Amino acid sequence: MEQASSGGPVIEFRDVSYKLPNGQPVLSNVNLQVDRGETLVLLGRSGSGKTTALKLINHLVAPTGGDILVNGVATRDSDVIRLRRSIGYVIQETGLFPHFTVEKNIGLVPRLEGWDAGRIHQRVLELLQLAGLNPAVASRYPHQLSGGQRQRVGVARALAADPPILLMDEPFGALDALTRAQLQREFLSLRQRLHKTVVFVTHDLSEALRLGSRIALLEAGHLVLVLTPQEFLRSEDPLATAYVQAFADGAIPAHGGAP
Repeated sequence: MEQASSGGPVIEFRDVSYKLPNGQPVLSNVNLQVDRGETLVLLGRSGSGKTTALKLINHLVAPTGGDILVNGVATRDSDVIRLRRSIGYVIQETGLFPHFTVEKNIGLVPRLEGWDAGRIHQRVLELLQLAGLNPAVASRYPHQLSGGQRQRVGVARALAADPPILLMDEPFGALDALTRAQLQREFLSLRQRLHKTVVFVTHDLSEALRLGSRIALLEAGHLVLVLTPQEFLRSEDPLATAYVQAFADGAIPAHGGAP
């Protein structure tokens, strides 16, 4: 895929809108840039348009207005297969193929890219170590793993072909609080080592504050503000203030929720 010019945004939303086939608006006139190496968190309650915004980036859905650019190229003008293979995608339930072993799941994209078997096997072992998993799990199937292990495998699979961009849709949302906190710590460590550009969806303010370089707050399909975590906590925007107050009052528990 074409490379971005140095210093330009890796991902850019230009006046992006998306409507359902029945005409119901999901996103309206969103303008947003994601810089190289940052973790931008899309924060908002259910129905705010977070997941749709994420799917627009790798062209799982197409905008009904405006353009999304990845590395300076509009997604509507991109080779969709090449675009998606250049972007790692992690979802809450991992999306692992149940009839594939862990090794086969992780090696899927490299295999499609034509890597030889030895190189794939070596990459799988590297990623299992990076994700904090014992190499012995390579021969297991997803149903033989814990929820936390499956989520680690999902992250490893997203990293398999070393994509420059990661999209993460509430990847830790279904996990218990202790496992969630551990994976958040591991994500921060991975981010420092790998320098990926990440767009991370959550409705959990504590997660957004902990993991994000910047937080983009969505409400009813509109982009309300984009701030650093420190700026978000000090913001006088009514919606941001409501999030912070609800969090301070315990109305937004550590495992999720929204005001």
